[in-house]
Amino acid sequence: MALATPLPPRTVLADLLPAADSRLGAALRELALVGGGAALTGLAAQFSVPVPGSPVPVTGQTFAALLVGTALGARRGAASLALYLLAGAAGLPWFAQAGSGWGLPTLGYVLGFVLAAALTGLLARRGADRTALRTAAAMVLGNLAIYAVGVPYLAASLHVPLAKAADLGFYPYLFGDAVKLVLAMGALPLAWKLIGDRT
Repeated sequence: MALATPLPPRTVLADLLPAADSRLGAALRELALVGGGAALTGLAAQFSVPVPGSPVPVTGQTFAALLVGTALGARRGAASLALYLLAGAAGLPWFAQAGSGWGLPTLGYVLGFVLAAALTGLLARRGADRTALRTAAAMVLGNLAIYAVGVPYLAASLHVPLAKAADLGFYPYLFGDAVKLVLAMGALPLAWKLIGDRT
């Protein structure tokens, strides 16, 4: 029985898809990955539950954005979430609760998705998605990047102090973030294990 071939440490999951035979094919593959990541985030955003007293709903888009960044790598992941941001801001109704436009008080979280995707993608290139503990650390850092942009933006949009914005758009979501973190801790290392068993 042949031993599994070790995968390069700077590989992300998307790199394992079949390579294209031509420059055009490679470009189309990259576009498909970027567009697919944006579409996945837009779809996940529609799984939305309003939070009483807050303009920030609980959605699946944060989890999707972090997974897109981790699976695609920093460059593709940031491009994918930038596409999500720009298309939604231009009017495509695929933000949370079918929202769109530049005027949403929650737009800061979407801006944070771009930063988080770049960060988690960079960490994934260094193997951060291959064990449960490293995946947890990457997801925590990605979430912090989202809040670091989203909460101050929320405060500015609503003209409230930063502490009030944290009450509205940070503390109520920590339990949900912990659940998403546990899911990622299981899913990403398992994906690498299954891939490793087949190489």
